[in-house]
Amino acid sequence: MKKAAKELQKHLMTATSYMIPFVVAGGILYSLSILLGGEGAVPTSGWLAELNQIGAAGLALFIPVLGGYIAFSIADKPGLAPGFIAAYLAREVGAGFIGGILAGFIAGYAVKMLKKIKIPASYRTLGTIFLYPLGGTIIAGGAMVFLLGEPIAVFMNFMTNGLNGMSGAAKAPLGILLGAMVGVDMGGPINKVAYTFAQTQVDTLPYLMGGVGAAGAVAPIGIGIATILFRKKFSSEERNSGKAAILMGCMGITEGAIPFAATDPLRVIPAYVVGSAVACMTGFLLGCENPVPWGGLVGLPVIHNRIGFCIAILLGSVITALIIGFTKKPVEQEIENAEEDDGELDITFEDL
Repeated sequence: MKKAAKELQKHLMTATSYMIPFVVAGGILYSLSILLGGEGAVPTSGWLAELNQIGAAGLALFIPVLGGYIAFSIADKPGLAPGFIAAYLAREVGAGFIGGILAGFIAGYAVKMLKKIKIPASYRTLGTIFLYPLGGTIIAGGAMVFLLGEPIAVFMNFMTNGLNGMSGAAKAPLGILLGAMVGVDMGGPINKVAYTFAQTQVDTLPYLMGGVGAAGAVAPIGIGIATILFRKKFSSEERNSGKAAILMGCMGITEGAIPFAATDPLRVIPAYVVGSAVACMTGFLLGCENPVPWGGLVGLPVIHNRIGFCIAILLGSVITALIIGFTKKPVEQEIENAEEDDGELDITFEDL
């Protein structure tokens, strides 16, 4: 069971890594078109409307891409077309990202089973470009259209209505959970689950990305602030990296916080988790809405309640910085402790 779960996670993470460039390109161009328009609304004419159309195309594709590359991860190239088509159908019938993920797995494993059918060596190429994609598309596409699409769409509507009906106080636990997931592994599997959950529902539940987008900026900005406020607890190299981390955080790139977590995980990661959870919860409670599936200050022009969004990021980042600053030891003390831990191996030439 554990092996099967790891396999499913591997396929999902592979697909997510392919999906992210579509989200980045589409989200940034979408935001840029609105920023340059200066009206805080989607442009309807001129070259900015065309730029917005390009960005919207990227955002429209990421569920099919998610399903397509899940199938690709499972069944290699023959799984691509069935995965893309089935996930596109899932999107069209309203099954959302859950339908897209399920479509990808159905397509991938359908093609994988079809590839076990023995065919003459002279026809193997025909199987790769014709038999497997056709059979996989019929199976996965048929499952979405005739069997699973409508029930998943009903569930998605139920979930959407339930989340939309949450009061401010009821949103707090959800914000804490999603924010903690964003901060715990900085772009890893847990982070991606939270981000994907919010990204794929920006059309119906933009407040999810409002909170998650704020949380995604906290870890790098928070550690960057810590290197400024608590200089003695970081090396000069770390202080320089802290400045870069702040910039990456503003761009919504959570991975900028990874180097610091790698060197001191026991003190740094809990601070990331707490700060990110506070930011996401604050974004929810302040009613921040982000219609672009990307975090940080990049999407600020299109965010509803921009001041609240900035407050959420700043509050979470300061909390992260303070936790790290009060728990982390000065650089000199850490070096001394490391030398003491070496024990008998810490021998100088004079001792010899």
